[in-house]
Parts: sequence; C-alpha cells; structure tokens
Amino acid sequence: MQYLVRLTDRALRDLEAIYEFIEADSSESAFSWFNGFAGTIYSLERFPGRGAVIPEDKKLRHLLFGKKPSSYRIIYALDKRKNAVTILHIRHGARAALLTEPEIRPNSPLQASVSLDKR
Repeated sequence: MQYLVRLTDRALRDLEAIYEFIEADSSESAFSWFNGFAGTIYSLERFPGRGAVIPEDKKLRHLLFGKKPSSYRIIYALDKRKNAVTILHIRHGARAALLTEPEIRPNSPLQASVSLDKR
C-alpha cells in the first residue's frame, strides 16, 4: 500500500535552503544530487518503515542521505492508520542531536533550531 508523503513548512524551508546552498540551479551535478535526495524522501511512499527510530524521540524515524561529512537526516513521523508520512525536519548530519523538551534551556542558541513543526 502506498503512503502519502507530506512535508511540513519547516521541512520545505529546509529543502529550499539545501537547494540554494548547493547551488543546484547552476550545477548539473548538484542538481542531480538534489534530485536523488528528493527521490529518497519520496521513496517513503513505498517503504515508510525503513527509517530507524531516532534516539531523541521514539515516535519519530529518520533516513540518512549522503556520505559523511555531507550526510543529511530526514526526520519524519509515520502514521500507519492514515497511511501517511510527514517529513518534519531535514538536518545536516554534522549538527548536534535534537534536544527533547526538558533539555531545552531558555535563551539557548539552539532553542530555535530544535523545535519540530508538527503541523
């Protein structure tokens, strides 16, 4: 059964930032890499459970794309009842792990970058 793959506003912004960062519109190899990246995201339509559960939140999963040091984490929620995958956030693999709510400290420089948009 095919799942619906949706991206949150946050994930769309992440994807746009990656596209701009690698200058995919001016390099054929970067454009090809980006298409492979997008293909990996949408492969969750057919194989939604293949991502590993993330240690930060047992309700979420992630896929890794690329090779270190340029890998990316595609963090998503899987809803088996609705046959839906919601991409919540896309992070560079070198970034620190997401913090859980109790670990977030007021005025922390990471506070804005770790909250997940779960719309």
